[in-house]
Amino acid sequence: MQYLLALYADESGWDKMSDAEKQQGYVAYMAYTEALKNAGALVGSNRLRPIETASTVRTTNGKPQVLDGPYADTKEQLGGYYLIEAPDLDAALAWAARCPGAGHGVVEVRPIWDMSAPQ
Repeated sequence: MQYLLALYADESGWDKMSDAEKQQGYVAYMAYTEALKNAGALVGSNRLRPIETASTVRTTNGKPQVLDGPYADTKEQLGGYYLIEAPDLDAALAWAARCPGAGHGVVEVRPIWDMSAPQ
């Protein structure tokens, strides 16, 4: 089963880090990504651009409305994700606990609903 690990953190934290701390963070994420690959669990991942680049679209009375900014105005922002393959929720939670993002933010774990299969 596939699970989305959504990584939330305060974006301003990166700018407050020293160059050495940034390098250490980069190395930790690369090692985590490599561990997922080696286990055959990684389906995909990406880091998102900063929150000020976000746009929100909703339809009201049949007309689309485009707003600048994220859907939710919160202290922590969605900064990236990992899409993984895991045998069950416990395994997905174990991967989430290993994610460097869990140390400076939160990792939300959500099962993917296979749209090609009857629900």
